[in-house]
Amino acid sequence: MSSTQLREIPALGKLYAGALGSAAKARMSSAKGSTTLPADRHVVSGAAVDLAKLTDFQRLILHSATDYLPTGYVHTFAFPVAMSLMARDDFPLPLLGMVHLRNVVQHYRPIHYSEPLTVTAWAENLGGHRSGTSVELVAEVTGADGEVLWRGRSTYLAKGVFLPKTDRPGESAGRPEFVPPLPTAMWRLGADAGRNYARVSGDFNPIHLSRLSAKALGMKRSLAHGMYLASRVVSDAVQTQEGPFEWTIDFESPVFLPATVAVSIHDDEAGSSWAGSTFTGWNPRSMRRHFAGTVRPLEAAAPGDGFAAATRA
Repeated sequence: MSSTQLREIPALGKLYAGALGSAAKARMSSAKGSTTLPADRHVVSGAAVDLAKLTDFQRLILHSATDYLPTGYVHTFAFPVAMSLMARDDFPLPLLGMVHLRNVVQHYRPIHYSEPLTVTAWAENLGGHRSGTSVELVAEVTGADGEVLWRGRSTYLAKGVFLPKTDRPGESAGRPEFVPPLPTAMWRLGADAGRNYARVSGDFNPIHLSRLSAKALGMKRSLAHGMYLASRVVSDAVQTQEGPFEWTIDFESPVFLPATVAVSIHDDEAGSSWAGSTFTGWNPRSMRRHFAGTVRPLEAAAPGDGFAAATRA
């Protein structure tokens, strides 16, 4: 597989602007686009964290600041490199309007904000979905000595886009009825929640910014960023735990803004040790589940002594 070396972490605003231009050009062109993923990795070497942006992110998610990167922030740091792949002319799916379905992340050790980081991103597993076509974007963050510190796999859906030779799965048996657990928290998200997260993450996807910009892309209202929800709930789940961990989250229905989200985090124990946590978020009025996931300790990973002390706000 080939690699494309980028000079710096791309600016998301420029990528979204380019995607708008590409979408307009595609509507006017009769040429057929690619139907396969680019066989290329995008790499940024020795990237530095912007301390001011990190502090803003931490205060929005954690309500205080530390010297170490929250696991959701690492996604935010690496995401533009993955998005630069999705913005390529030979990427088979339109960037704008993509829906976030799932994340799986391994976080191996605390990452200090002063460490130079290398981000490598690639795309895998283009596949049929009953509502369109899905794709996985993998981002890997390594330290100065090549040690893998963090790896994330994000699944996105291009709704209504059906590529040739990509089979659609049959109708699923349906989800079991959701019975909400007792909530452990209640989040109040204002109409500006998407803009606030865009300001600290740089993710100015129009579906998150306002009712008007979201409607232009087929949404009934603006919606909360999936990574805002994931960053907040995972930070709450791991704040008192030690050692490297893996977390997953599945997004089942969007959180339209403004919103109240009921959240439940349940810790599992093995003897006197933490064995993981499960979490769920839902609409307390409609009882519709928004997201669900887990956090689990990693058994075989890089040394991570003092993880919780380093990442705790």
